[in-house]
Amino acid sequence: MATYIIVAVIAYLLGSISFSVIISKKLAGVDVREKGSGNAGTTNVLRIVGKKAALITLICDILKGVVAILVAFIAGKIVKDLDNALLVQLAGAFVIIGHTFPVFFKFKGGKGIATAIGVLLMTNWQIGLICLVFGIVLIVLTRMVSVGSIAAAILFPVLVLFINQNYIVASSNLSYFVYSVIIAVLVIFNHRENVKRLLSGTENTISFKNTN
Repeated sequence: MATYIIVAVIAYLLGSISFSVIISKKLAGVDVREKGSGNAGTTNVLRIVGKKAALITLICDILKGVVAILVAFIAGKIVKDLDNALLVQLAGAFVIIGHTFPVFFKFKGGKGIATAIGVLLMTNWQIGLICLVFGIVLIVLTRMVSVGSIAAAILFPVLVLFINQNYIVASSNLSYFVYSVIIAVLVIFNHRENVKRLLSGTENTISFKNTN
């Protein structure tokens, strides 16, 4: 039991490192949570600080998900007689929770998409890649990050129902389906304001053309 708790705590603490806040303060002297949409994520960094800061934020946030899953995987190798898939699933969920409610930044974080990308790619590279491409295509077509993010989150559980290979740790599809639904619910919950704006036709769009 102790190992499960330790992995979950480490993942949460990793997620709580808000790179968007750190990088925006370092490069522009502003707290990204106090500008634009107020969200501590890549899209708001892009709008407020620019492409360079957004790219660095994106990579760092993805790496949080990657490292959290690696920690769980390694823990499963070191400590015997554990449910290694559960370790991975706990790490994946808690790193996103940490990103959303970061203990180091007054529990005001981002929506967890970049971190979720890292989690998905590490959990199952095939499913992660499909969700990533699907999300990017929708973002390009609609110019709305929220549309691609929400759609990719919904696609995750659907793919788990049909793909039973390429998981970092083999387990039953039911186990990963429950995990995928939890991740999807987290992402959609974090986009609840976006959903309201989408329904009212007032959702923000993005443009990379005039961003420094």
